[in-house]
Amino acid sequence: MVSENDSSPRPQHNPWNKGRIIGQKRPLKPRDVWTIRVRLQLEGRKRHLALFNLAIDSKLRGCDLVRLQTDDVCVGGRVRDRATVIQKKTGRSVQFEITEQTRAAVQDWLSSLGARSGRYLFPSRFRKRPHISTRQYARIVHGWVAGASLDSSAYGTHSMRRTKPAQIYKKTGNLRAVQLLLGHTKLESTVRYLGIARRYITSTIFKLCLDGGTETHKFDDR
Repeated sequence: MVSENDSSPRPQHNPWNKGRIIGQKRPLKPRDVWTIRVRLQLEGRKRHLALFNLAIDSKLRGCDLVRLQTDDVCVGGRVRDRATVIQKKTGRSVQFEITEQTRAAVQDWLSSLGARSGRYLFPSRFRKRPHISTRQYARIVHGWVAGASLDSSAYGTHSMRRTKPAQIYKKTGNLRAVQLLLGHTKLESTVRYLGIARRYITSTIFKLCLDGGTETHKFDDR
C-alpha cells in the first residue's frame, strides 16, 4: 500500500501533440507540385507519379483515393478524361477532370502492372489487403514533402486535396465552383476549408445566396 505522504515523483507523460503542428495542413504551391512531380519522373517511380497526379487532379480524400478502381478511371483500355466516384464520407458522387499528364502517368503505371493489374488502381503488396491503406498513403505523402525540402509536419494527405482548390480560388475567387469540386454539401465547409478569415464567412454566404452563386467574391484570406 502506498503511503498518503509518499512524495515520490510520478512518471510524466508527454502530450501526444507535443512538437507537432495541429490544424489545417497547407496546400502545395505550384512550384512545390512541379518539384515533386519532376523528382518522381526522374526517379522513375511510376506508381508514386500516378498517385500524386491523381491526388492533385481528383481532390479526393485519402480514403477515396486509395480505393479507386481501375474501371473508375479507365474505359476500353484507355484513361478517361473525366471520372466520377462516390465519396465514402458523404455517399455523394463527385466528378473530376483527369489532365493529360495525369492520364499519361496512370497509363504508364497500368502498363507496368501488366498481369498484376486487378480491380484496384493501387493494389497493396500484402495479400490480405486489396489496396494500399490510408496510413501507407500518408507515409508516401510524407516522403514526397520531405523530398521537396518542405516541412513535413506542415503538410499531409489533405494538402493534396486542398492544392488545386486553393489555386482555383486564388485565381477566380469563385467559392461555388470550389464547393462543387470538393463535393461539399455546405458552403460554410468550403469557406473553412480554404482558411478564409472568419469575419468574412457570414458576409460571403449572404452575398452568394443573394447572387444565386453566379458571381465570384474575393476576400483577404490571411
